[in-house]
Amino acid sequence: MQTVSLSLFRFDGTAARLWALAMMGMTRLSLPKIDGIGFWKLCGSGTGEGFTPIPNTAVYAILATWPNEATARDRTQHSKLFDRYRQRASEDWSLYLTPVSTRGAWSDRTPFASQTDSGHGPIAALTRASVRPSVALKFWGRVPDISQVIGTDPNVLFKIGIGEVPLLHQITFSIWPDTSSMAHFARRDGPHAQAIQAVRDGAWFSEELYARFRIAGESGSWEGQSPRILKEVLT
Repeated sequence: MQTVSLSLFRFDGTAARLWALAMMGMTRLSLPKIDGIGFWKLCGSGTGEGFTPIPNTAVYAILATWPNEATARDRTQHSKLFDRYRQRASEDWSLYLTPVSTRGAWSDRTPFASQTDSGHGPIAALTRASVRPSVALKFWGRVPDISQVIGTDPNVLFKIGIGEVPLLHQITFSIWPDTSSMAHFARRDGPHAQAIQAVRDGAWFSEELYARFRIAGESGSWEGQSPRILKEVLT
């Protein structure tokens, strides 16, 4: 059963951040050599909670697919590359995700293999889009309003914006206590719904992917703990 890992690393201090930036090139050569890894992406993040076009040089992410959860845990916790990141980082957090639905493509591939949804536990939503350069300014003009709405939603357990290429290749990742709370946010009228309609009407994206996951487990911490009630939900 495929497992997807999302590993976040936070770097404090100029030396550590310069190291992480330099590794953006070297890591792309090393990741494919890790035994068992499938699809992978190395991402930076935006300032604030990540939903901005201004790069955050402190936070980086590695997303990868693995044949099963045991392999995902072993490689993210014990492979040389992940160990190097962990030794330099002031904080790291890995989530292990079971894909339950996917639609669209990422780099002309369908990276996630959907499995039967258990219906239990928190659910994560990942959206990934390639923004057409001609509408990038319009797209980013919508993002601050969406970010504010997500940030004030009492149900969201965790949220972050990451990306492969600043401004043009963007990923949003959020965790919700259940499917109904996530669906309520997505469907209610407001900046998010208006932005989705604008995307559809204007064909802003050249490629899109939407995926949902159940949280299989975690390791490490973020901001000193598991975000909000996530630890209690998983234990």
